[in-house]
Amino acid sequence: MDFFNLYAHGFVRVAACNFPITLAQPQKNAEAVADYTKKLSQASVALAVFPQRCLSGYSLDDLLLQDTLLDGTQSAFSWLTQATKDFKTVIIVGAPLRHLNRVYDCAVALYGGTILGVVPKSYAPSHHELYERRQITPGDDQGTQIKLAGQTVPFGTNLIFAATNLPEFAFSIEISDDSQVPIPPSAAAAMAGATLIANPSSSPTSVGKAAERKKHCESSSARLIAGYLLATAGAGESSTDLAWDGQTLIYEAGTLLAQSASFSPHRQAAIADVDLGMLCHQRQRLGTFDDCERNHADLTMSFRRIEFELAIPAGDLGLQRKVSRFPFISEAPTQHGADCKEVLNIQVSALAQRLQAIGNPKIILGISGGLDSTHALIVAAKAMDRLHRPRTDILGFTMPGFATSAHTKANATSLAHALGITFSELDIRPAANLMLRELENPFAAGEKVYDVTFENVQAGLRTDFLFRLANQRGGIVLGTGDMSELALGWCTYGVGDQMSHYNANAGVPKTFIKEFLRWVINAGIFGKSVTITLKAILETEISPELIPATETAAVQSTEATIGPFDLQDFNLFYTLRHGMKPTKIAFLAWHAWNDATTGSWPSGYPEAERNAYDMATIKKWLKVFCQRFFGFAQFKRSASPNGPKVFSAGSLSPRGDWRMPSDISAKLWLQDTYRIPDKGSIRRLEPVDWNHE
Repeated sequence: MDFFNLYAHGFVRVAACNFPITLAQPQKNAEAVADYTKKLSQASVALAVFPQRCLSGYSLDDLLLQDTLLDGTQSAFSWLTQATKDFKTVIIVGAPLRHLNRVYDCAVALYGGTILGVVPKSYAPSHHELYERRQITPGDDQGTQIKLAGQTVPFGTNLIFAATNLPEFAFSIEISDDSQVPIPPSAAAAMAGATLIANPSSSPTSVGKAAERKKHCESSSARLIAGYLLATAGAGESSTDLAWDGQTLIYEAGTLLAQSASFSPHRQAAIADVDLGMLCHQRQRLGTFDDCERNHADLTMSFRRIEFELAIPAGDLGLQRKVSRFPFISEAPTQHGADCKEVLNIQVSALAQRLQAIGNPKIILGISGGLDSTHALIVAAKAMDRLHRPRTDILGFTMPGFATSAHTKANATSLAHALGITFSELDIRPAANLMLRELENPFAAGEKVYDVTFENVQAGLRTDFLFRLANQRGGIVLGTGDMSELALGWCTYGVGDQMSHYNANAGVPKTFIKEFLRWVINAGIFGKSVTITLKAILETEISPELIPATETAAVQSTEATIGPFDLQDFNLFYTLRHGMKPTKIAFLAWHAWNDATTGSWPSGYPEAERNAYDMATIKKWLKVFCQRFFGFAQFKRSASPNGPKVFSAGSLSPRGDWRMPSDISAKLWLQDTYRIPDKGSIRRLEPVDWNHE
């Protein structure tokens, strides 16, 4: 496997380009396109789209009907076909072409000296500043052939161009305003299998037009579950009555991947690596996408599939897209705060609804002084506020065991008192000693044996006490375990922290909980004493505190056993949301995590926690993830208590987003991890100077 090659993982590099055209000089424009294509090929771009009628210029009005111009355009295409035959980039070039006694506004797909096909514009507008119908014939009724540059090629709006050696790479073309009609050509093309939509556009600019285009491309790519490439006309077009900004955009399923500067007098290109595998997976998962296709079979069955073999570049090509280190966390400061607030609202409203539905019982909560119970306590406090009930109806208990530190116990106590709940200490050690003695565990005889029985006696007793306290005091046990721990099975089953009456944290990953607490601090949601305690909790090692620390043995570390939550939440997101193979997850993790000094971090993320991971570490913990997630933990997830879904990436509820048998092997996923190398490869992508001859 060519592991560090983006094409090996279902990505394809695409570009939306413009350049300063010269009006009514097709040959000069063809030469500019050829030089541009050479650079695109060197940059390993598989598909590039240029603006509408870029070979002749868009703003020619009645000159489009001049034989001299049309003949010159035909000749320029013949030259361009030969000039680009050795390049490895499919280019989409716009031009006016004659066919059947009329002139059509066309986009020509050209690759390796072969014209793959010609797509005419379906709808020629005649409104506002646009009068295309005066010169241009709509091509929505065409499904034949056309002769161009000595080749007889497919002609029509029903063309999909597909690479035989890259099955997910299939693109279609709609031209400019074709995308604005109620049922655009791209809708039928996407249902017929196109994963990429290229739009060579003219689109003269005006105030607000750039934002309007972005909204349209975002919406189109999201609705079609496709990559969407837009290249609009720019420098060189006539300024007689209009202006041109040359905007280029690349979207993927509603997400902006790349854009170039507008109003540039020079060449500009937006370049990005689109994840075709992800797009296909989303379509497969959303059965309604195929249902819609079946209801419009008359449209999709008419498409002609034009196949070609793509020269796929080998080796490490880098990755031209942003890969977030924390896919559950927004990095934009304004969105980050909004997300934290929304997560809190989701959890609080869900818990409040449950309390109201069952007679408004009290909340029974174990408070350890760790991240999860802190988060659960904040949710509980806000739920009581929402219901206009006193926070004293939250009965919090700290339950020290054999490894409970004075530090975490103090944090639990301080937080409980600061939030004004009813708080007590319940020491589980006498009951634990009795149980261990009855079980004839070596620890009861004075031996320092800290086996799984020793750990789970403590975890189980805590939960057992909480449930009996709920019986005694008219309450429900609020769970604290988070989605990350549930994914990895890092919880004690049954009478343990896996079980509760309701778990508001079940849909929240560990990395988000840490960010949430930072947001609570920075937003000043509670008083100074709470803020001080929250800071102390954030600085504490994540630990179940079940095995005592000694002079020679450090505090029990969760992440030393099951892996850094940085990586495990990354693995969880791409497994749960996109069904990715371990090799692809590792490829993305490498690009996200190999260098702490590159890329972006969430606003205010502590410098000391900005980690980097080498490939061996990524591989090690991904194998742990696969073994635990697929081969071990499902029996615990299958018995999960109720709790709300929080993130669109999914939940692990057996009644919701994740259903699988509990008795399967992780062998298939582990086998895929064997293809991950032990060492990384670093290629820094240098900016391309598109204007250097």
